Amino acid sequence: MEAIKKFLFHCKFEKNLSDKTLKAYSIDLKQFNKYIHKNFNLNDISQVSRDELKLYIQFISIFKPKTIKRKIASVKAMFNFLEFEELIKHNPFRKIKIRIKEPSVLPKVMDIQEASQLFSTAYKELREMTDKKSHYAYKEKTRDIAVLELLFGTGIRVSELCSIRYNDFGEGFSSIKVNGKGNKERRIQIINKDIKKALKNYYYLFSSEIEDDNYFFLNRLGNRLSEQSVRLMIRKYRKKCCITKNITPHVFRHTFATLLLEQDVDIKYIQNLLGHSSIITTQIYTHVSQEKQADILQKKHPRNEIKLIR
Repeated sequence: MEAIKKFLFHCKFEKNLSDKTLKAYSIDLKQFNKYIHKNFNLNDISQVSRDELKLYIQFISIFKPKTIKRKIASVKAMFNFLEFEELIKHNPFRKIKIRIKEPSVLPKVMDIQEASQLFSTAYKELREMTDKKSHYAYKEKTRDIAVLELLFGTGIRVSELCSIRYNDFGEGFSSIKVNGKGNKERRIQIINKDIKKALKNYYYLFSSEIEDDNYFFLNRLGNRLSEQSVRLMIRKYRKKCCITKNITPHVFRHTFATLLLEQDVDIKYIQNLLGHSSIITTQIYTHVSQEKQADILQKKHPRNEIKLIR
């Protein structure tokens, strides 16, 4: 455990990694430590050999490929640190090749009709409460609309949305500063007037609470709106629209990217908006829209220009 503590200290205070990353490292490394202690009676990680490491990889093979890769990456990062600091003589990851293939799963997206249904339902419910503006339910629906508009309008992650502070917005809600994965900062312009209006309406109703807490999106108790609350809110509107597709906050992000791509926006701009460190991650959206592909082939295929001489 001492080696794990030193590594986590390094990650927190020297590498300044996010709390989310630190939590994942801590969970994965405690699981690894428990496994080697239970199965090999080793109290010191420096005693772990390649053979024991291979057995651990076999042990975690029951998880999904993405989870396996994360758990291996956590352990590997720790051993690389221990080797660099000369706290171990031999790194068990040396001369081990690990290839874990993740199944190619295309992201789910909404079509324009489904998105329109969600927004129409939310705005209709708000209009029906114009005579009850003093009720908290009216404030809550105003907040819901602001959340939906910002998710759809910027493609930010739900974790990023819930962490937004009032000071992250530009003047008049003209832009938003987002802290993404690995504390990478990006700024997204907010141009659409409906998104701005939704944010302004929400801020007008919650300004006193926002000033106290400084987080922008708040719950009934005046605390930071949780990611789970956003998921449940979207599920509520989906059911009211009788949409069978499972729509989550991340589906909003996928839809944002896909619809921009269908409007012929350069993929590098989409990468920047989504905060992807690698364009390879963004390229998955090039495989999503079969409708756009069919439209291109129908209208722009060079065969259309060939005229047969009769």
